Amino acid sequence: MTVLRALQRHHERLVSVGEAPHYGFSREAVDFALVISIRGRLVGVEALHDTTGATPRPTTQDVPQRVLRGPKIVPNFLWDKTAYVLGVKRNPVTQNPIPAVGEHDAFRKFHLELLSVADDAVLQALRRFLDYWNPADYASLPSAHDMLDRNLVFRVDGELYFLHQRPRARDIWLAHLGRQEAAQGVCLVSGAKGRLARLHPRIRGVRGALSSGASIVSFGRDAFESYGKKQGANAPVSLRAAFAYASALNSLLARGSRRRVFTGDTTVVFWAEASRGHAAANAAEQLFATLADPPPDPDEQARIAETLRAIGSGRALADAFDGVDEEMRLHVLGLSSNAARLFLRFWHADSLGAIVRRILDHWRDVRIDPPPWQAPPSVWRLLVETAPQRDSERIAPVLSGPLMQSIFTGAPYPGALLAAVMTRMRQDHDINGARAAICKACIARDFRLGLTDADVPVSLNLKEINAAYRLGRLFAVYENIQMAVQGISNASIRDRYFGVASAAPATMFELLERSATHHLASLRDNNQAPLTHWFEQEIDGILAGMDTSLPRSLSLEEQGRFVVGYYHQRGARRRSSANSIPSPGTVDRD
Repeated sequence: MTVLRALQRHHERLVSVGEAPHYGFSREAVDFALVISIRGRLVGVEALHDTTGATPRPTTQDVPQRVLRGPKIVPNFLWDKTAYVLGVKRNPVTQNPIPAVGEHDAFRKFHLELLSVADDAVLQALRRFLDYWNPADYASLPSAHDMLDRNLVFRVDGELYFLHQRPRARDIWLAHLGRQEAAQGVCLVSGAKGRLARLHPRIRGVRGALSSGASIVSFGRDAFESYGKKQGANAPVSLRAAFAYASALNSLLARGSRRRVFTGDTTVVFWAEASRGHAAANAAEQLFATLADPPPDPDEQARIAETLRAIGSGRALADAFDGVDEEMRLHVLGLSSNAARLFLRFWHADSLGAIVRRILDHWRDVRIDPPPWQAPPSVWRLLVETAPQRDSERIAPVLSGPLMQSIFTGAPYPGALLAAVMTRMRQDHDINGARAAICKACIARDFRLGLTDADVPVSLNLKEINAAYRLGRLFAVYENIQMAVQGISNASIRDRYFGVASAAPATMFELLERSATHHLASLRDNNQAPLTHWFEQEIDGILAGMDTSLPRSLSLEEQGRFVVGYYHQRGARRRSSANSIPSPGTVDRD
């Protein structure tokens, strides 16, 4: 099954429960309704705003499908902006109303022609209104300033429904769509023969795309075409299939949707198949949304973390979450944009149970002590540690999509992830728990998948003999010796020497040892013998299991182990029998 076919099937589910429009219609934001009399006179303007939230928003209506305009003047049917409906638009410089003669003439001509066959007095009222209306009267309308460039619909005074909701209007619109010129061919999505889409509907809501939407299937240049075929004929998709997949995607990407997650430049949408019922599909989607983007409430995070620990220990998914069927098939699609075009970063389909268990595997991989977070982190929380100044807009495109894909498929993490986080630590000298967890996760996953021979500890392991891990611990001890003598300074050894020490230990640790010896002598002279003794024991314990010759260089993986050892040593909490000797973590400047 292709991703477009999966989306087409999802559209069928959405239509069955009223969450997506039928073929030929689209869900649009509408701000105002023009109330006209049966004789075609404008009698009022009705605001259609949703006031349930803090800020009023336009309501959404299933209206005849939005046309693809581009630079052309093409009207929508029974709805549009003021430029088309009333012949007035906003001057982008002065913000004042100016005439839109061409747009209004096109709207008027289109409706006079299309409604000429309407045997419905209410629809004929619109034809009379278009004959009567003069754009010069716009300034006298109530809400004239607020209506500019907003979407308008029509309602006849005394009628309950809008014009576009009348059955006869629906029939006229579908008949018009059927008369449009379109080549015949076999649809690559459904396999059925039918009328093919020349241009595909636009998708809105993908991060980085134009506000007017972007296309998944498009051919903007001759170089993309072949065998003399133009535009959509190069990838034949029927009009109905194109409408279905676009409608399903727009529903998943709609404002307020709980079926989308933003991670860097990648917008991830997900949906469950309804073969086991709509309620079970909703439960599966809610569970995945919770795992992909954990809630901010700490109590809720703790509850979810405890439940997932139980699942990891063997508890059935259905017992932990009511209404969830772990055999439910789930689809996860990653999208990114380059202005007017969309790219499919990844698409993964599997049972809910399999995907949840891979997410649990990911959380086990990133687990580190002491924990830098209260609940398992979202993917965004990890990726932002790889971006300069933790700016989510600067997360590398090569990371967001591949990392999500590796989590859902159980594959190794992208090779650039460890390199990116090491680069950031060298640049800003911030070696925090989240970054140490990323290093640990990359090493742990490769070991679990059999790609390396050595695991990495979750918490401080005094028996771990790996040289890079021990050198990281030693670096933390040296740093805390300096802190004990000098206090918090603007230039610790971490700020000055971390990059070289983690990549080429033999070059730097001899200097660090001499500096530590000098600082320990200062502590001893200042009547800090117990603390001095404690530091010396730490150093002796670390060096006891190492070769006398230090590595000249460390691989990227070994540099990650260095960071993990450093973080573990900083986080250790110990006390001497005589004094409350601070561990390296307690004299840190973090």
